[in-house]
Amino acid sequence: MEVASTPTARTTSAPPTAPEGRRQALVVVVVAWAVTRLLQMLLTTGVLPYPWHWVTTDVGQYYQGWYQVLATGVFPMDDVSWQYPPGAAAVMLAPALLPFDYSLSFYLLTLVADGAVLAMLVSVAAGSKQAPRMRFAGAWVWVAAVPLLGPTIYARYDLLVTAVAVAGLLALRHSAGGAGMLLGLGAVLKVWPALALIGTPPGPRTRRAWLAGIGTALGLVAAYVLLMPGALSFLRYQEARGIEVESIWAMPFHIAIHNGWSGHAQMNYGSIEFLGPYIDVVSRLALLSTVVATVWVVAWRLTARRWTSATPFDAAMAVMLLFVVTSRVISPQYMIWLLGLGAVCLTVRATTQRPVVVLVMVASVLTHWEFPIWFNRVMSEDPAGLTVLFTRNALLIAATLLSCVRLWRGSRGDADGGLPDDLADDLTDADGTDELDEADERDELDVEGDRAGRGGATRLGARADDSSAAPQVQGSA
Repeated sequence: MEVASTPTARTTSAPPTAPEGRRQALVVVVVAWAVTRLLQMLLTTGVLPYPWHWVTTDVGQYYQGWYQVLATGVFPMDDVSWQYPPGAAAVMLAPALLPFDYSLSFYLLTLVADGAVLAMLVSVAAGSKQAPRMRFAGAWVWVAAVPLLGPTIYARYDLLVTAVAVAGLLALRHSAGGAGMLLGLGAVLKVWPALALIGTPPGPRTRRAWLAGIGTALGLVAAYVLLMPGALSFLRYQEARGIEVESIWAMPFHIAIHNGWSGHAQMNYGSIEFLGPYIDVVSRLALLSTVVATVWVVAWRLTARRWTSATPFDAAMAVMLLFVVTSRVISPQYMIWLLGLGAVCLTVRATTQRPVVVLVMVASVLTHWEFPIWFNRVMSEDPAGLTVLFTRNALLIAATLLSCVRLWRGSRGDADGGLPDDLADDLTDADGTDELDEADERDELDVEGDRAGRGGATRLGARADDSSAAPQVQGSA
């Protein structure tokens, strides 16, 4: 007699549910941030050895000195190294609120700002409908950003400014006026956050954002001018600056110095700059390139036809890159601006800037390498040091061109409303389903309502006709 065999029961663990998987991903991100920031603080404060610890001396040498002057109620108007808008005074005074020495207090404030950026990014990611592999991409970029650049970043106030800019950009999803106020505040701290307003979608939301930004900035500047003498003294020294040795415009002089150029590099207005023959000519070319970049930005704004919820973020990235590469100065801390904006771009599936962010991250690694690790080699015109610097600058130029091209193409499309093929592929899963989250769609419809309210010609791309295209709005800027 045959006995029927009974299948052996197998115990298999069920895959985690979506909420569980999201929580696990969140825990991993937060733990990675905590570990890397603990190491960052130990290196910055000197508890762990860092051979180039001199990069942190700016806090005690400059910031604390400015604090002592600002605490008397005036700006350091006779100090040529004071190159900052009046809002920077609040940053220099803030460490006095903590019961530690000035440098440690400043580092702790920077750490808090760092954590605030991560909190904003993971908050957006937690509510995102993106694919699991992409949901925390922006947060991971930020987790990597500070370690890529080393202790220099905690010893500069640029991370605090970046935190305000990130908050302003992310606020665009919910409150145009609130976003404008935050970016206006950022402009009073260090000017560049104002550039993030260029990509706001046409209509009443843009008017609200721009008016709030302008009003906040002017109001704060006026208050500083009335209350503290010398609030605008930072403007007087800008014209006399040379070409900073790490900038793109310094590259010809690094080559020329090997071929008999009689100029030299020295500390000038708070940074090491080239001075000598032809510096004024190249400075004018740098200014002209900034004008050309501005014309391009205005042309993009006036001719853009498609606005997605990623457009404000992508535009901020492109504009910031343009003004970094055309500037006479590229300080290492500028990279944290770009990494912060790149992290914001990756919170939206529709972003066109994903490969740009990769280039910026690689450039950040080289930035840490050339400053401070090989800075002596750069200053001694050693070929190895210059190779690292030139490669970093070439990556920034490539990132800028790629960013602008992808922004330009992404704000256009073919006649039937579809995206260019390569961008449509970027926005579509392997199974052909669109992954834009609900917030993206809501923002698109908000733009449509804004345009309809002012009688603009607006129409939504038909998702049913083309499932690979993102929800989008067309019309004149």
